[in-house]
This record gives sequence, C-alpha cells and structure tokens, in this order.
Amino acid sequence: MLPPLHVVARRRPVALVSPTGAVTVPSGTDLVPLAQPAPYAAVQADLRPTAGPARVVLRLVSGSTTLSGELALGSGTAGLSVSDPAGRTSRHRSRRFGRATLPVDAVALTLTGTWLTVWTRERGRWTARGRVHLEDRVPTRDEGFVAGLRAGCVVTGGDAVSAVRAGGFGQVGLRDVRVVSHATGAPVREDGRLLLTATSAGPGFFDTGHTSVWALDEGTLALEHRADLFFRRPDRPGVFGDHATHLVRDAGRWLVATSTWGDFRATGPDAGVAVTVAETRADVRHGRHVLDTRLLRLPTEGLRAVGVWDPHLVRTDDGWLVGYVSARRFFRFHPVLAAGPDLEHLALRSADPSRVATEGTTLLRVGGLWRVLASDGPDGRKGQRTRFPVFDLDLREVGTLRAPYPSNLPWPSLVHTDQGWLMVTFDGRGYGGPLPGYGTHGDVVLLREQGAGGDPAAKDG
Repeated sequence: MLPPLHVVARRRPVALVSPTGAVTVPSGTDLVPLAQPAPYAAVQADLRPTAGPARVVLRLVSGSTTLSGELALGSGTAGLSVSDPAGRTSRHRSRRFGRATLPVDAVALTLTGTWLTVWTRERGRWTARGRVHLEDRVPTRDEGFVAGLRAGCVVTGGDAVSAVRAGGFGQVGLRDVRVVSHATGAPVREDGRLLLTATSAGPGFFDTGHTSVWALDEGTLALEHRADLFFRRPDRPGVFGDHATHLVRDAGRWLVATSTWGDFRATGPDAGVAVTVAETRADVRHGRHVLDTRLLRLPTEGLRAVGVWDPHLVRTDDGWLVGYVSARRFFRFHPVLAAGPDLEHLALRSADPSRVATEGTTLLRVGGLWRVLASDGPDGRKGQRTRFPVFDLDLREVGTLRAPYPSNLPWPSLVHTDQGWLMVTFDGRGYGGPLPGYGTHGDVVLLREQGAGGDPAAKDG
C-alpha cells in the first residue's frame, strides 16, 4: 500500500489579472482592446502611497454595455455601475462590505462568468467590496461580447494611480487539483515539471471559477501558471468556465473531461451537473483556449442520480476506466466506476452508494494493481469522514491513505517522483473577505512520504 504522507508546503498564487497576455491601460478616457475568449477578465489600478481624495473608475466596455467599478479614496467607499444593452443604468453598493480600510494600495474590477466584482487591496490582500449578477441583463457568455471587450481607467481629483493593467481573470485560490496524465495513467511532464489542472476560484460560488493548467517543480514545489481552458457546450450557446477537469494525452491528441459547474443550479429546470469531453490537437498546455465539447455519457443505471462530476480517465489493456461521482440529490454523492472499449460505450462497473459525501474519484496504479482513491468529506457517515479511502475496482475498500486530511473535500492526486510519493491536494480556506461566500477556496497543499526515494512498485496491501 502507499506509505504515510506529511505536509511539506502550501501555495496560494492569487492574481486578479492573469500575467499571461496582460496589457497596460492608460489613465484617461481612452479604452484599450481587451478581447477575451471567455467572460473572465479583469482590470487593476495600483495606487500611489500618497494618493489624495481622488476617485478612480475602472471600466470594461463592449458595444453598448459599460461595466464600471469605482473607489473614492477620501472615504474608502467602493461601488459598481452597469449600463446594459437595453439602455438601463444601475448602481450597486454593499452596505456591509463596501467601505475599505484606508490606506488602499490597489483597486480592481473583475468579470467572472456572469458576476461583476469590485475589489480593494489593503496590506497586500484583496477584499471583495461589491458584486452584482449580470445574467439577466448582459450576455457575458456571448463570444461576440467578450471579443469586443475594452478596458479603461479614469481618475479625477488627483494623481492617485501609478499603473493600470488589464487581462484575463486569474484566480483567488486553486482547488480540484489533478495530475495531467497520459491515457495509461502516467503523469505528463514538460521541461522537467509536473503538469496539473485545477479550478481557478473566482469571487463566489462554482459559476465564478474556471479550469487552468499549472506546472509544478517537483523539487522546489513552485507553481507556475501555464494555461486557461473554457468550453462550448453541445446543448446551449456561449462559453462557460466549466471545471473539475482531467486533462489526458492520448495518441497525439488531448482529451479534456470536465464537469459542467460553470452555470450550476441545484434546483429548477436547468438543475444538475454533467460531464463533457473535448478532443483537440491544440497545445492546451499554454495560452487561453475555448474547446468544443460533447456529452460524456456516464452510466448511472440502478442509481438515483441527479448529476455526475469529477471525471478521471485511464486506458488499460481491457479498455477505458472512468471514475466519477454520482449524486442522488444535492449534496449527497458517492464514487462510481465505469468501463468500456471506448468512451462512447461505457457500462457501470461498480458503485458505492452507501457513501453520502465522497468525491475526487481517482484511478492510480500501485504495485501493479489499479486502485481507486477518493475523499470522504466531513459530512460523511460515521467511519467515513475526513479520510482518503482506497478501493479496488469493485469499489470495495481495501485500505486508507495515511495522510493529514485538510479542510473541505480535498482530492487525493498522487504521483511517484525521484523523491518518492508526492500528493497534490487543496483545502477549504477562502479568500476575499465575507462577501463572496463559499467557492473562493483553496490553498494548494503538498505532501510527501517520509524520507527520500521510495519504491513505486511496493507491495500493494
């Protein structure tokens, strides 16, 4: 079985404006082009330490739509305004959270899916000061809208701004971390670094996040952002920030299996979450991409299922294995395993519906045998809480990964390195203050086995 693991590092690469493709924005009425592939954009103004009582207004403009965030430096009050295609203008300010603690060293405006947020940065930490939902007013997911984006910054009442940048939205946390793999299950490395996918957390629930690709130095455990992935759906128009993704290299192409969390609703006619898959030969390890998807039909026969998520794919000598989660209702969920000769002909192989809070289903080859790892969350049944169970392919528990269990529902993503087993997971620590609520997590948590080396072919118990 796998050796005991212990925490060796934590990482939290916060960036409202992604450094990839960022542009400089002049202060004034001029707007600079900021074409994006998806509705994930940001503009940020760094403020001078001696800034007086000026007013800073950041703008994202497309066609007849103007989205603005402003900060009054005299009072620390921040707010938003929206001028929509129907000619309506509204202003929004949070009574509880809309005033920053002076001094403020930066202000930012972010668009994440259908949410517009204004931020202030104090003592190097960002806090969300106001949010507004745009879904019924502005077609943010329309590709023409995001291709026409322009960014600007207007300052009145003083020389308060030292620099303004704009670009794609980055992240306030990383979660749902998976190792990018070959179809055989072997990890993909580039330039000696391990590649990972993650959910880049936004300022709120699941519909503010998106999928990103990262490189991890296995020695220093430094993380480097490489790419962002967005998705077109087969059943509805627009571009979505779907996430909880597994990226697989297979015969010269990439398979991108992801969960449709980008517009998740737990109730109503559009309730539910599914899994899609994209096939592409584009270099999704770098840049920003929009991928066409099709539904990956994951079997749930005999199960009461309102949704499936967390796909993990490997191809064995007998065909494909796909691990995932099935929910009988939101949020009670359990691990499932399907098998088939190809991804279009999968059949239910095994399931463990006795569990009620187990996700992160992950296939791992240990000691020559395929095992299924998962995460028992704190809301599980007695004996099935805050632990990493290990199953055989019939989803019979055969052991437990001996590792500290971070908060929330961390996934067990493991890879064998020159220094022994390495686990990359995450926790539930939020970011951005109380306004965004759940969904801004988490820290990337890195664990290693005790000592150096280790045997990847160690006996499986």
